[in-house]
Amino acid sequence: MHRHGYQGTKFHRERDQREALIKGLAESLIIHGSIVTTLPKAKAVVPYVEKLVTKAKKGDLHNRRQIIASLQTIATAHKLVDEIAPKLTGRTSGHFRIERTDNRRGDNAEMARVSFVDDLKEAPVAQAATKAAPKPKAEKPAAKETK
Repeated sequence: MHRHGYQGTKFHRERDQREALIKGLAESLIIHGSIVTTLPKAKAVVPYVEKLVTKAKKGDLHNRRQIIASLQTIATAHKLVDEIAPKLTGRTSGHFRIERTDNRRGDNAEMARVSFVDDLKEAPVAQAATKAAPKPKAEKPAAKETK
């Protein structure tokens, strides 16, 4: 039985080093929104962060503390729960995309970009509001013309 969500490759590291690697990648992904790493590491970090996002959506104290334990800094955990999770309410899973990029020049390793599927700059609620906003603007000039 595996202790964490990543099964498969061990990355030629002992368990504590491997867990620190995944935590560090998850931390960078939350801070920057997307990261470029090797394909196996990308495939390992996505399920780990997906589970954190699911916990962050619940947002209660117990889940918040579990997220803090799963990341390197408390500030990043709070950012995930308070800023990122409310913007991801539109979907239940599959928040991340893995895009293969070019092979690395030194060792020809397959590289991949991991990023959020949805644009985090605008929440789904904000998008609905901007779509509804032009309709009243179009009605207002019509109302002025009738006066």
